[in-house]
Amino acid sequence: MTSSTQATDTKTGRVAQIRKPEAALEFLSKTYSELPVRSVRINVQACGICHSDSFAFHGGFPGMKHPMVPGHEIVGLVDEVGSEVGRLKVGDRVGIGWHGGHCHECQSCRSGDFIACSKLETPGITVDGGYADYAVFPEEVCALVPEKLSWSEAAPLVCAGVTTYNSLRHTGTMPGETVAILGIGGLGHLGVQFANKMGFRTIAIARGKDKEAFAKELGAHEYIDSQAPDAVETLKKLGGAKVILSTVTNSDAMTPWIEALSIGGKMLIVGADFKPMQISPVALIGGRRSLVGWPSGTARDSEECMNFCALTGIRPMVETFAFDKAYEAYQHMMSGKARFRVVIELNDK
Repeated sequence: MTSSTQATDTKTGRVAQIRKPEAALEFLSKTYSELPVRSVRINVQACGICHSDSFAFHGGFPGMKHPMVPGHEIVGLVDEVGSEVGRLKVGDRVGIGWHGGHCHECQSCRSGDFIACSKLETPGITVDGGYADYAVFPEEVCALVPEKLSWSEAAPLVCAGVTTYNSLRHTGTMPGETVAILGIGGLGHLGVQFANKMGFRTIAIARGKDKEAFAKELGAHEYIDSQAPDAVETLKKLGGAKVILSTVTNSDAMTPWIEALSIGGKMLIVGADFKPMQISPVALIGGRRSLVGWPSGTARDSEECMNFCALTGIRPMVETFAFDKAYEAYQHMMSGKARFRVVIELNDK
């Protein structure tokens, strides 16, 4: 034991890990006997499954390490605190998302922009995540979870929730202005709710007329079927959008909608695709349009997102699986059939 760790109550719990890319998810036991002095041990109650978990299963993400315990939508109870932890206490409800640690030294960290840290630690990518009974993280990356949220509701909010909430609230868009949500899946069904509760004129865009009723239940004021031949023109005739929040993960599906941005409008991209977008500079220049990406948020952002949801009644739609069905849950998410977030529950023992 070094001076940066302390002896703690020994706990042994289940862990689901991937030994190397393309290997099977294996279930093991892990013993926790030491704790960094500024960290907390968390008794995980639920962990959401995100599309980005595929990096743990298949590799390919910069800085990816194996063996790896996947999962970056982690919520649970503080079980043990390090000797230099001051804010959190045993029994606190906390959550950890994409932001699992930062270096404090790079230019972004020195500017207080921790989510953009050049050495960002991400659960399930560079450090072990939440497919486990216990997890250890620095106090500073833990968001407090409101009592009004169940564990399965809170888990997706520390990733999918904070990504959509945080991106929309930083656009500079004013209440009453038009915000379109492109795609109403795992991210988009939250984006529609946030846009409505933030006071924006909310337009949902998705494939097929059959999704219109559901989109309006979520809070959309207008609905556009993206498969209609005049879909982009329809949005233009509605005055265009000050912001289009693109939650789809297909570059080709995003690109045509740039033409439907209003003057000074932004396409806000939170759905990731490695394929380049084919964009006409003229479409940007003439209307002072721009493309902007947004990378999740810090613990404080997650906390504010969850508090907003508790206050306004916004909730993710989730399907839950037992811990021993973690791989089936992952496959269900990857199939595209989930409505709309998948969560594994670990408080079943």
